[in-house]
Amino acid sequence: MLTILYRGPLASCDYDCPYCPFAKRRDSTEQLRADRAALERFCAWVADQDEEMSILFTPWGEGLVRSWYRRALVDLSRLPIVRRVAIQTNLSTRTGWLADADRDTVALWCTYHPGETPHTRFLTKTAELAALGVRFSVGVVGLPEHLDAARGLRAELPDSVYLWVNAAEGHTYTDAAAADWTAIDPLFGYSRDPHRTRGRACRTGESVVSVDGAGDVRRCHFVPELLGNLYDGSFRKALRPRPCPLDVCDCHIGYVHTEQLPLYDMFAGGVLERIPAEPVWLPLPARVP
Repeated sequence: MLTILYRGPLASCDYDCPYCPFAKRRDSTEQLRADRAALERFCAWVADQDEEMSILFTPWGEGLVRSWYRRALVDLSRLPIVRRVAIQTNLSTRTGWLADADRDTVALWCTYHPGETPHTRFLTKTAELAALGVRFSVGVVGLPEHLDAARGLRAELPDSVYLWVNAAEGHTYTDAAAADWTAIDPLFGYSRDPHRTRGRACRTGESVVSVDGAGDVRRCHFVPELLGNLYDGSFRKALRPRPCPLDVCDCHIGYVHTEQLPLYDMFAGGVLERIPAEPVWLPLPARVP
């Protein structure tokens, strides 16, 4: 089965996070039209395939405020060949449109940005997702100023919802600070430090690929080498096992696919939406004497 990470031209976002270079960027009308056309072309290609695949949209900006991304998730979720379709989102948009999607296939990777949205508003939207029966995870960037908000969010989210923590780019964590974040996300250790990957096996370039708006295919978002193009089929002959050419990998959407880590087993059935197969975040039950 092929897994595709799709990232089109969209680069605008409705949030103004100080730790994100794409905050409050505005796409021109022409750029938005180009993004829409690219996404519709991609969806048409998927609909014309006869092999099973999973798709994760990883836009630089916020996709779900755009109608064409909402429509893409609904339409792709209903294709028999699509096993999972998910998107990274700040969850700022309405949620009712998901009622038209196949809830066994669609999923959301939601990031909570304290300071950009009221705590209660974000929680309300997660409750709406749960009521709709949509699979989703929730996460925060592990900055010190987010710790109290993350603790509050963990306390108020249902036990069924996994709250992940991404190590902040360029931030070093003391053992004490890491322990605070690990108390919220037991898997934080995988994000805390970059993983040495040069020369090691990775599923990208074999069963996982990155696709941009022009259909150009790379092994992942972080390796610029072209493997071919999606639309002329030239990428297929390049799919094979290959070692990672980078010294380190420090992003979950990259290192989750490395074979040196047990994350495919941990996230079995939920790799794209970042939902562990077992509820690792719940406290262990009390031992019975």
